[in-house]
Amino acid sequence: MKIKYIGHACFLVTTDGGTRIITDPYEPGCFEGALKYRAVDETADIVLVSHDHADHNHTSGVSGNPRIVTEAGSNTLNGIKILGVSTYHDTSEGSERGSNIIFRFEADGLTLCHLGDLGHTLDDATAHQLRPVDILMLPVGGFFAIGSEEADPLMASLMPKLVIPMHFKTEGVDFPIAPVDDFLSGRDGVVREGESEVEVTAGNLPEGVLVLEPAKLP
Repeated sequence: MKIKYIGHACFLVTTDGGTRIITDPYEPGCFEGALKYRAVDETADIVLVSHDHADHNHTSGVSGNPRIVTEAGSNTLNGIKILGVSTYHDTSEGSERGSNIIFRFEADGLTLCHLGDLGHTLDDATAHQLRPVDILMLPVGGFFAIGSEEADPLMASLMPKLVIPMHFKTEGVDFPIAPVDDFLSGRDGVVREGESEVEVTAGNLPEGVLVLEPAKLP
């Protein structure tokens, strides 16, 4: 399996069988130009959308006539088992920023979990529903979603083998969110890949925190 960090909360996961899954594609230039990442410009078979905000829902920018999943529940698409779990974009049950869907999907003997713009920690029942998790795509920038303070409780509840940070401050986004270094500070087991893509297998999965560089920086 190959995992490519496009930027913001958008990843491209390519299975060994060639199925291409994109998470939370963003609209370049949205929010009055605050999101500066270049266009996603990828082909996909499946697109997972955590919530209906322009920096996460730009499915028209993805080519290939993909199957688009925007609701919670269980699906099997292209042999990929997908579970969507309803959560919130804030700490007040959605009254500020609305709902959010966590997607857990299984491919190539690995279980991946993309938290979207999760805005709160998880109760035991939700964490139990999502486990086990091999690879966790974790927002760490704070403000609009969880940040470094909430990251450790979430990691403890989901117990992922590998964490890939996302939704953090870069030159590609002017949102008032924190850079990834705030999350990494004082943390052991961190690898900075220096690349946007990594290839992993169930039998050779690194453990700890893996930082990928956004592929679509301006």
